[in-house]
Amino acid sequence: RLIRLARALTYKYTRTQVREALSGHFTGLIEELLYPRAENPNSETYCHNIVNSVIAVDQSEAVIVALAKLIQRLAVAHLHVIGDIYDRGPGAHIIMDTLMDYHSLDIQWGNHDIVWMGAAAGSEACIANVVRLSLRYTNTETLENGYGISLLPLAVFAMDVYRDDPCAQFMPKMTDDLVQQTAVPDDEQRLLAQMQKAITIIQLKLEGQIIQRRPHYNMEDRLLLDKIDYENGIVSITGQSYDLIDNRFPTVDPEHPYQLTQQETAVITRLRNSFLSSQKLQQHVRFLYAKGGMYRVYNGNLLYHGCISFEPDGAFSELAINNQRFKGKSYMDRVERLARQGYFATDSDERQYGQDATWYLWSGARSPLFGKDKIATFERYFVADKATHKEQQNPYYELRDDEATIDKIFHEFGVEQQMGCIVNGHVPVKVKKGQRPIKANGRLLVIDGGMAKAYQSVTGIAGYTLISNSRGLLLAEHKPFESIVTAVHDERDLESQTEIIATYPRQKHVRDTDRGQEIEQRIEALRALLDAYRAGFIKEE
Repeated sequence: RLIRLARALTYKYTRTQVREALSGHFTGLIEELLYPRAENPNSETYCHNIVNSVIAVDQSEAVIVALAKLIQRLAVAHLHVIGDIYDRGPGAHIIMDTLMDYHSLDIQWGNHDIVWMGAAAGSEACIANVVRLSLRYTNTETLENGYGISLLPLAVFAMDVYRDDPCAQFMPKMTDDLVQQTAVPDDEQRLLAQMQKAITIIQLKLEGQIIQRRPHYNMEDRLLLDKIDYENGIVSITGQSYDLIDNRFPTVDPEHPYQLTQQETAVITRLRNSFLSSQKLQQHVRFLYAKGGMYRVYNGNLLYHGCISFEPDGAFSELAINNQRFKGKSYMDRVERLARQGYFATDSDERQYGQDATWYLWSGARSPLFGKDKIATFERYFVADKATHKEQQNPYYELRDDEATIDKIFHEFGVEQQMGCIVNGHVPVKVKKGQRPIKANGRLLVIDGGMAKAYQSVTGIAGYTLISNSRGLLLAEHKPFESIVTAVHDERDLESQTEIIATYPRQKHVRDTDRGQEIEQRIEALRALLDAYRAGFIKEE
């Protein structure tokens, strides 16, 4: 059955392409099975004899694996990952290993990816955010086991400074199930809470330093440590006073609230050294830079993770950088260069500037990856009034339902508007509340992977996959995957419902794709070379 399936999938590929997709010791053998000689009446017997020989020498399992991998490669010629590989949940490092072994893909960075990229570059604010989120969602596996980053210095510091602090607002969230809750002892949860509070205060201080040295970010509303009346436990937010539900700030100097203590400096320095020296992390982040970007135009479609930042009046948001103003596509291009600058620049000032921009992409009000007016980190931990917790979405998320907005975005990015669509990620689709991933009459599709269990109670599903072939677009809606044990025992794979959402007027051919255009250009170059040879301009060697 595997051989028949593999044969069916090869019909769109040349033999050279199939040979490139094969790997290992069974290339010649599998080719013989894939291409039986039609003129030979004994070809089926020949194939059966090959299979019997494989079984006889106890290599059937290895050949089955090779066939399965070939089928995977032929079934999915190219993979687009619309960001947030690192969004909560364990095993991001395992996913990255798998992607690095994939034959053809591109990645549109998500906000949760960019903060890890900033951390790998050495941005202390990004490091603090990564560590805080890992502790908040009881997910230190990727940090400690995946990347060998020790949290011991933070733990020792937290146990000392916050030993008498209940840290009630910092108790870790249990995202998987009741089994996980019982698996984490109370004393360990308390330690995680102490560590989370310690790194949160460090994060708020480091972010305050960035905001103060980059006034063009216009993020002064996020400077809250200097708005606290520490004696009375009151904070002023946008001119209104709120009682603090936690008024224990043993490391904050009211006169210099954004200055790290000596101990805090030692902790973040050791964490930074660990991030910079983790070979696995650096390998993965370099792959994200090599295969990824802020957006991708592919076969007439526009792919990006978060949003194109808009103003309420429908105009593109502008941001001033080095006395220049950027918006729309130019803004996306500029911040991508800055993100690369933060990792690859050798000049210390340029590198720092790029790292600060990377942090802004994680949490800035006009960040096309974040898409909200603020991250209410301080308010969620320290203020009871939930009105202060609200994070206002960028106007883009209202405007994207309008086809005129889609036309404007397509024009800005130079995308042909006839058959193309926007593929957007970032925001989970709340299916159980009646939301649909199809916007603007099918011209924008919200494809959020949604595999993280933290979202599944909100969405009611386990995310989407968009499938594009020569005849149209299909949308696969996934059900939550229980476990490998259940899948094997009950023979239940990932369950999905597939819906046809677009059918092309005629079947697309290779010439209609970006790859086809590249082939046409090569053909033209070869024709020009041939003409030059025939005209005597090029000598035969």
